[in-house]
Amino acid sequence: MKKILIANRGEIARRIIRTCERLGIETVAIHSEADGDLPYAKEATEAVLIGPNPVVQSYLQADKILEAAKQHNVDAIHPGYGLLSENAGFARKVKEAGFIFIGPDSDIIDMMGDKIESRRAMIKAGVPVVPGTEEGVASLEEAIEEAAKIGYPLMLKASGGGGGIGMVRCESEQALSQQFDSVKNRAKAYFGNDVVYLEKFIADARHIEVQIFGDSHGNIVHLFERNCSVQRRNQKVIEESPSPHLPQEVRERLCEAAIRAGKAVGYSNAGTVEFIVDQSNEFYFLEMNTRLQVEHPVTEEVTGLDLVEWQIDVARGGRLPLQETITSKGHAIEYRIYAEDPKTFFPSPGKLDKIVWGEEARIETGYEEGNSVTPFYDPMISKVIITGDNRIDALAKSQKFFAHTSIDGVKTNIPLFREFIESQEFISGEYATAVLPKWMEKSKEEKTV
Repeated sequence: MKKILIANRGEIARRIIRTCERLGIETVAIHSEADGDLPYAKEATEAVLIGPNPVVQSYLQADKILEAAKQHNVDAIHPGYGLLSENAGFARKVKEAGFIFIGPDSDIIDMMGDKIESRRAMIKAGVPVVPGTEEGVASLEEAIEEAAKIGYPLMLKASGGGGGIGMVRCESEQALSQQFDSVKNRAKAYFGNDVVYLEKFIADARHIEVQIFGDSHGNIVHLFERNCSVQRRNQKVIEESPSPHLPQEVRERLCEAAIRAGKAVGYSNAGTVEFIVDQSNEFYFLEMNTRLQVEHPVTEEVTGLDLVEWQIDVARGGRLPLQETITSKGHAIEYRIYAEDPKTFFPSPGKLDKIVWGEEARIETGYEEGNSVTPFYDPMISKVIITGDNRIDALAKSQKFFAHTSIDGVKTNIPLFREFIESQEFISGEYATAVLPKWMEKSKEEKTV
């Protein structure tokens, strides 16, 4: 593998370029008109203008990407995360065009991308799933009938996609009635599939995921777990490993279940099995992400491994090491820095006039001073990963880092993190997925008294 096209942008493109440079592999970066001046486009061996700013006219143009791959004589395509990374049709086209797709097989992406299908596969494999409907619910009347069996509160979810866009919590029949058509319409618009289903809402749950890897020789290993419970609008903003207040016996069972999930579908390359864990440490399968995760550096920091290198090695037929050789040491926390209003979470595009980073952190960023965060893409500016000998050490380093970090020109969530990581709710490590909005509400009330 001598040359790889990166079908992505920003910080993940830079991250892939860095590993490729170390391995002596040339890179081709694609970019929209808005992204031509970003660091990744300059750091790649070659850069290709792929189209206008909107993603549907640039980064989602599979045929244009494949044409660029042919023109530049690449051997493989790395999809990064987001965009086309979990698009089975794209993975299939890449292979049909004679390139290596650095990710799982398109059939696996298809199966895991359909949340109902993936639930069925996990049930068959003996992996616990959240109680819910086994089929999609076709009408509001059917949804109300099924909801009465499951009980409220529950989650109304799109089968074709996850994240904040594809789900909504319903506290009552009235809420379900109000949200049903809206979620179906969003599912159709964003995922091309309007099938929805219902899942029991697990109160005060933690969102814990297990990093897995599979190779083409039938081997599957795990690289331990990450706690992703600090969220806003059902989207992660802080992740850490190891997960605090998780008994070792539960950690081992989680990792075993993740391996079982991977083996059930014949998984290959990097993947993440996501679970929710309730207050009694019972866990349930949530979904499988068939790509590299945004938060993969957390795992890299505690294992000392390069997951992008692993992806490349597995894609070209390499064998994974034995499970017992993979160890975890220390504690790592990742903070996602967004150009957004920290009170409303609305995007705050604009020019990054001045960036000042604190010390003792790994910073994965798609921008430099003078670049602009445009309204066309996700407003994440960077990921900050802080590693310590233990969680107390990592927290102390985090507090020091954010005390000396600032970005001028746009609003960011840095002030929010500065306060939140000093709160007892976060320091205790006993938090669940609603911790951030609850803490924000409490802080707002305290400030108005």
